[in-house]
Amino acid sequence: MHTIVVSANTSWYLYNFRKNTIIALLKAGFKVIAIAPNDNYSKKLISIGAQFIHINIDQGGTNPLLDIKTFFDFYKIYNKSSIDLVLNFTPKNNVYSTLAAKFSNVKVINNIAGLGVLFINESLTSRIAKLLYKFSQRKADKVFFQNEDDRNLFINNNFVNLKNTERLPGSGVDLSRFILTPPKNDGVVRFLLVARMLYDKGILHYVESARLLKRQYGSKVEFRLLGFLDVNNPSAVSNTEMQSWVAEGIINYLGVSDQVEVEIAEIDCMVLPSFYREGVPKSLLEAAAMGKPIVTTDNIGCRETVDHAVNGFLCDVRSTESLTKSLDMMINLSHEERLTMGKASRAKVEREFDEKIVINKYLSVIESMLKRELK
Repeated sequence: MHTIVVSANTSWYLYNFRKNTIIALLKAGFKVIAIAPNDNYSKKLISIGAQFIHINIDQGGTNPLLDIKTFFDFYKIYNKSSIDLVLNFTPKNNVYSTLAAKFSNVKVINNIAGLGVLFINESLTSRIAKLLYKFSQRKADKVFFQNEDDRNLFINNNFVNLKNTERLPGSGVDLSRFILTPPKNDGVVRFLLVARMLYDKGILHYVESARLLKRQYGSKVEFRLLGFLDVNNPSAVSNTEMQSWVAEGIINYLGVSDQVEVEIAEIDCMVLPSFYREGVPKSLLEAAAMGKPIVTTDNIGCRETVDHAVNGFLCDVRSTESLTKSLDMMINLSHEERLTMGKASRAKVEREFDEKIVINKYLSVIESMLKRELK
């Protein structure tokens, strides 16, 4: 039996974003080991049939000593275990797990799910990150990208071997879990932004738009936020800041949820005014699958989810004015017009972003690699 590792910077990520991939690998007869920091979701990974190994990863940190330790921890695991192939997700895993695996003569498949702020800024940290990507990704056997912009960036900068690259439709969406769910027609237009609460995700633009539109429409509009707050990231929204918005009456903060579909079901429109360098945002795909119109930025990764004026609106990056205009247009559509947009969202997801496409591609590439290795 071949052994496959799935690796990410949180067990939460693996369970919430890659659970069905893990289940598919197990059904295909592979032994699966999940490697991530231990959290409340580690036991859930074990419950679906994966083995679990804890590793320390400083997610948002830039301490090189901690990152070197992470590399050696990966190396110890790969060097002493009989592992055939590693699937890496999230940035530091794509770098340090890749290097450790290749030093241990283990096959590697990486997934570049967006590049965050590192490829926007020109800081010393950014330059070091780019060097690490270039050194590590050229050693990977396959690198999947979630959008063509990221793929072209890596190819043009010689970060990857062209023949080893391929595009996937994001991480896909489970169409059996996220089903078409029209909102109630009670005269209130409800917006939701689902993400880690980072300013890079456009949180402040969303809040400023909410403030303007609440002033204009009052109780006829509602603005909700859902996602991890006060995370280990220099762009994180603080608990104090969030509470001030809630107290002002412009934002409803919903915390976090394992059943995001329950929250999405209640809304009229999903919003993500991100200027972060996204892959293809999972929240937008899940909302689209449930038949929700989308308002997002004409930004790398985000624009892939919207056919402008068909299933939503694209607004300018870093522009509260443009976002407010798009949200105002959504408010002034009739309930039936928003439902029509939502149906177009569902159709687009079924056509382009079904999770089965992603899982089948992984299985196909894995089987091909292991057969070549066995010859």
